[in-house]
Amino acid sequence: MRGPGRFFNRRLKVWRPVTTDDGYGGQDTVMVEQPVTVRAKVDQPSNADQMLAGQSGSDHDHTVFLPPRADVRRGDELRGTDALGQAQVFRVLATVQPSTPVYSKAPCTLIQKEG
Repeated sequence: MRGPGRFFNRRLKVWRPVTTDDGYGGQDTVMVEQPVTVRAKVDQPSNADQMLAGQSGSDHDHTVFLPPRADVRRGDELRGTDALGQAQVFRVLATVQPSTPVYSKAPCTLIQKEG
């Protein structure tokens, strides 16, 4: 029997927010590319996921499945292209694992560019 890794059909770059002093007493936050690319599977959320997101006021519109040890955190962005070559950016809302850690599940929001 093969593991769940065969379903990870995309590669996404991890971008993480980094906060620095702006020199005027405030802070700036910029997204910095991490030196890792993760294997992933991107799905639309299930009906149950959509219902829970709606009840909590979440913007969850995609679910990204990752290997269980992937270094992906809440607030990160996962960037890559879809099967049509269209650039996509997903903002990670949370990361969770099932009781048997065979994958990590990250509810995400797709960030679409205007125009």
